[in-house]
Amino acid sequence: MHYQQLGDSDVEVSEIGFGAWVVGTDWWGDRSEDDAIEMIHHALDRGITYFDTGDVYGHGRSEELIGRALADRRDEVTIATKVGYDFYNNPQAGHGELPKEIEPDYVRDAVEGSRDRLGVETIDVLQLHNANVEEITPDVLEVLDELEEEGMIRARGLALGPSIGWLAEGDLAIEEEFDSLQLVWNVLEQEVGNHFLETIDGTGSQTSLIPRVPHSSGILNEQVTPETELDAGDHRGFRPDEWYETGWEKLEKLRFLERDGERTMGQASIAWLLSHEPVATVTPTFRTADDIDEWAAASDVPKLSDEELTRVEELYETNFDIDRDDGMDSLRSSVGGTDIESAGLDKLAAD
Repeated sequence: MHYQQLGDSDVEVSEIGFGAWVVGTDWWGDRSEDDAIEMIHHALDRGITYFDTGDVYGHGRSEELIGRALADRRDEVTIATKVGYDFYNNPQAGHGELPKEIEPDYVRDAVEGSRDRLGVETIDVLQLHNANVEEITPDVLEVLDELEEEGMIRARGLALGPSIGWLAEGDLAIEEEFDSLQLVWNVLEQEVGNHFLETIDGTGSQTSLIPRVPHSSGILNEQVTPETELDAGDHRGFRPDEWYETGWEKLEKLRFLERDGERTMGQASIAWLLSHEPVATVTPTFRTADDIDEWAAASDVPKLSDEELTRVEELYETNFDIDRDDGMDSLRSSVGGTDIESAGLDKLAAD
């Protein structure tokens, strides 16, 4: 496992992180608390030291499990959490989005709650959870400054949702020198990640990128195949059928990234992300110990060659030579689509 500095902070992260949204909720398969803690310990034993959770996951349960599992090894790990959804006053309704609350007083109170559940004095990385651009006000930035000065957090980040504001939000975080920016990014979904690479290059910002969903909801690691029947509660079910059908075709054109005995497709998908200098850590969705074993090793597999990287770029530019809609040609935006339009993306702002 290799390790990197997060943004301009002194926070160190493992190149493969543990997305703790899988513990404390049943959206990615139900598991007991003992099973969840065993998964966390297994990840730590494989060199994973970055653990990324959120206060809303299981309405605090994920943070509590992370806190219990890592209590005896606190000095070995980096813990990130997210605040911004008011689950204290609103029950969870399926997979629906809860009301957001990102006012300064609420952020401070939410940080106190997260510290208690995690059992820590200092949160290593505090991320605003799916904040829209108009919610990241000077007052909110000021309270983040105060929390750092008071030693309650060490670094700040922004976690972007898959359809709850994208470009303007990420650009703002980069321009404000947030230490991290978390986003959905993978070899099949490159537009937004590529845009932020340009923003970082143009501003000279030290913001680190944290990709999640590196396997494109199970396509690139072949956990979702044409024979797979997703359970009704499976979080991957939000993808339309057309997405998977075109994705399986694209997967076959990426087989050159595999190296027998040296690099699986699942590992290559992570290695592709790590080939971009601003990427500090990648957070796959681990479901089993086997997932942890395979993907934690992605930090050490052979790096993608210049020829392989160029070939991926060429395939993406031509949509893998597939001339039909994948059912995902929309991005919801908090600024009416002006950010998408100004970036020149061939996407629509969803209703």
